[in-house]
Amino acid sequence: MYIGILTKNPNSWQSQELAKAIVKFGHKYVMFSFKDVYVKISSKGEEIWIRDINALDTLSAILVRPIGRCSLEQAIYRMDLLHTFEDYGIKVINKASAIEKAIDKYRALHILLTYKIPVPPTIVCEKASIIHNLLKHEIQMFKEGIVIKPMFGSRGFGILKVSKTQLDYVWRIASDLEYFRHIIYVQKFIKHGGKDIRAFVIGDEVVSAMYRKAVSSWKTNIAQGAKPVPIEKIPNELQEIAVKAAKALECEVAGVDIIERNGQYYVLEVNSQPDWKGLQQVTKVNIAEKIIEYVIKSIKK
Repeated sequence: MYIGILTKNPNSWQSQELAKAIVKFGHKYVMFSFKDVYVKISSKGEEIWIRDINALDTLSAILVRPIGRCSLEQAIYRMDLLHTFEDYGIKVINKASAIEKAIDKYRALHILLTYKIPVPPTIVCEKASIIHNLLKHEIQMFKEGIVIKPMFGSRGFGILKVSKTQLDYVWRIASDLEYFRHIIYVQKFIKHGGKDIRAFVIGDEVVSAMYRKAVSSWKTNIAQGAKPVPIEKIPNELQEIAVKAAKALECEVAGVDIIERNGQYYVLEVNSQPDWKGLQQVTKVNIAEKIIEYVIKSIKK
């Protein structure tokens, strides 16, 4: 069996861990990026090639790692390719529809809400004046702080936090976003004691989880310097909400970011192409092997 590892960086730690796990389970892998792929369409049918490999004849599954920065045209084409692989019976994890939902913060939040999964109060629009007026009238809801996020982004980059007394800053930032035709996405800051939770979901279970403790910033992303701390006994309620959130967005493998406040869990984000290097440092579970185990079982069903 050949399993494809679709990655922008074949030398990344996660990609190499997946490759080792595939070999350990007695299978082979093909490491490639979207730029290695080309499609041939004719009256005889369709072929998809990865360099000199006929993908449709060779691959049983594809694991999708972060697709990287791309233009709108590239993003659409890349999702189209994943849809096409699925159309030809190749198992794609996570599938295109899951990535499309999870990567779009507004769409993801909307879907989570329809599944009655608690999420932070959020305002989304295109016009700075609307954001400014809404915040002025609902400032009590945002009294702990206002978080401005990019609609598409990860690892905590580009996220800003301002206090309720700094609405002029919000106005300026929102005006700039409007000018450059960006969507304005504003969320209530929920005090979390400098930590949040990353639950790693594979299929129907949380295979491991950790606290991410901020060190020199309010941001709890490992990429922003936060420290991983193991959760030895994962509460049932936490497991249930993490699995429910992943399933709501159709993610078979997901990193679910959760904060707890006064006994209430809130889902901040579901990552459809999660890293797990920080988590692997504090868990005995071999996450790459768990992913490959799941892939193999999914193919054999």
